[in-house]
Amino acid sequence: METPYPFIDHQDPSVSPNYSFVFDFERNFDIDWNIQWLNEHWHHAFYYIGLYLTVIFGVKEYMKNRPRMELRKLLATWNILLATFSILGFSRTLPEFIHVLKKFGFTYSACNSSYMFVKVTAFWSWMFSYSKVPELCDTLFIVLRKQPLIFLHWYHHITVLLFTWYAHTNQVAAGRWYMTMNYFVHSWMYTYFALKCLRIKTPRVFALIITFLQILQMVFGFYITYFSYVTIHKGEPCHQKANIVTYGLLLYGSYFALFARFFYYSYLSTPNKAKKSV
Repeated sequence: METPYPFIDHQDPSVSPNYSFVFDFERNFDIDWNIQWLNEHWHHAFYYIGLYLTVIFGVKEYMKNRPRMELRKLLATWNILLATFSILGFSRTLPEFIHVLKKFGFTYSACNSSYMFVKVTAFWSWMFSYSKVPELCDTLFIVLRKQPLIFLHWYHHITVLLFTWYAHTNQVAAGRWYMTMNYFVHSWMYTYFALKCLRIKTPRVFALIITFLQILQMVFGFYITYFSYVTIHKGEPCHQKANIVTYGLLLYGSYFALFARFFYYSYLSTPNKAKKSV
């Protein structure tokens, strides 16, 4: 049975699972400083996005009449680093996620931001937000290697960065779900990319499953965001803001449509249609 009162004191030790070990960098993480820093600098996301769009489309134009760069070893290293980061992030956030669901229930998991005040998950939630900046480099590899740059790719990167930083400044409770799901999907996605770069043969179904997981992530993200909206309008406590709900529903809805379209043209349509989709 879910607790009827989702706002339990953040200092209450019951909100945190019993971690078998805690790294020093997690234990020493300065939550207050990071909250203050992002509150004062979240708008820098716009600068990163502007630079990102300028660079990727500038490089794309520059490479138009030049031979593609291989960069296989560098790209393999990059994907291994991101896969490792994602696996670590998922392994460190999952215990709190499961603990909260078991002890306090679904409503608490979607409406209480206690995860941002538990040292371990606080660290990995901030690393999750900050990681959206270096992840922009994914696109640089695409344009330098002269691979197709589809709208879904760069649209997803810029909107995720902006939404994540803005939502984080408001300590959105649903971020517990957003973060854990994304770490999980990225663990598989970057591992798959790394295997491809290392020329390790992987079944085609592996790529299909990853795209399906991405679609599933959008479905859950949309539902969690909508659930927080409904909870607020019932007059029940939920750490969420109306404008973030609006942005979240629009983004998750658009991601679902774009990933579903990509899934269809990549795995279900005829080869000719698949070719046109890119």
